[in-house]
Amino acid sequence: MQYAPGNGLFHRLNAMTKIIFAVGMLIAAVMTENQYILLALVLFIAVLAAVSGLGKALLKQLPILIVLGVLLILLTILTMKSGDVLFHLIPAGDGHIPVTAGAIMFAVTMILRFAVLISSFQMLVISTQPSDLVNALYVLRIPSDYALMFLIAIRFIPTLQREGVRINEAQLSRGYNPGGGFIGKIKQTGPVLLPLMLNSLSKADTLGLTMDMRGYRKASKNKRKIKYKGMDYLVILIVVSVLVLMGALAFGVIGLPLVMM
Repeated sequence: MQYAPGNGLFHRLNAMTKIIFAVGMLIAAVMTENQYILLALVLFIAVLAAVSGLGKALLKQLPILIVLGVLLILLTILTMKSGDVLFHLIPAGDGHIPVTAGAIMFAVTMILRFAVLISSFQMLVISTQPSDLVNALYVLRIPSDYALMFLIAIRFIPTLQREGVRINEAQLSRGYNPGGGFIGKIKQTGPVLLPLMLNSLSKADTLGLTMDMRGYRKASKNKRKIKYKGMDYLVILIVVSVLVLMGALAFGVIGLPLVMM
């Protein structure tokens, strides 16, 4: 979730086009439950990332999607009983915890939807300089305070991750032993969270004073004009076409199979 310099196709787009792309993919993923279209959106984003040199960055999110997918499948199996029963998760007698086709299909739909949301948003963040992103938010007339909160939230995610790793390594070097296994991981979080929160509050206070000293509110009124090139118009046209297709599907103008099974 940190800006990665580059000169790929997606890097050359202006910040407003990238925001339109991310929001458009979000709306398209939410509007449809068609798994074919969701899979097509995932493949489209993957191809665009590969062409833009961002494929490795997206692959780093794969473990998160796998964990999220497993949790979604377990949640839908435990809460949804629609469709034919495929098998039982805990067979005993007549069977307990039935696994239904409806639950599996709903979980697959949600996994594909989250894949679209996470990948499109990450492409926006890692390919856009913070100053360009904030300027685009100013052009959209987002209040400066909200634009700042959005930028800081994104910027400090990797910083907090690195800080947590350093705190954990410092405690281990001093002889702290939480134990192994899953229970050890849980015990390990407590001594890390408290100093991490204190450090975060200290950095937030320092950041606020620095912004006041540099006249942030006055500088936030200076907006740069965003320039559009041919590739920007092409990407916007593709996003609009996808949204039109979603609208046609939503109103029944076009009919497609809903699921892959």
